[in-house]
Amino acid sequence: MKAKDFDKKFNQDNEDIIDDLDLSTMRRPNQEQKRINVDFPAWVVDSLDREAARIGVTRQSIIKVWLVERLQSEAANKSI
Repeated sequence: MKAKDFDKKFNQDNEDIIDDLDLSTMRRPNQEQKRINVDFPAWVVDSLDREAARIGVTRQSIIKVWLVERLQSEAANKSI
């Protein structure tokens, strides 16, 4: 399909373009995963595990969420 045909189909409200996309090659910029290792004292790991169990998520999930929240907060504070 040519780009102009795709654009035309995309701009029509009732047309579905999902079948025209190759989702196997899709990626989100700046969302690639990168593995790191972090050492925490045992009491921190225990606290993380308790909090993660309380809200029903994994330790890794709670660390990710809290770090993202803090980074977003810091970025917002710097822009003021």
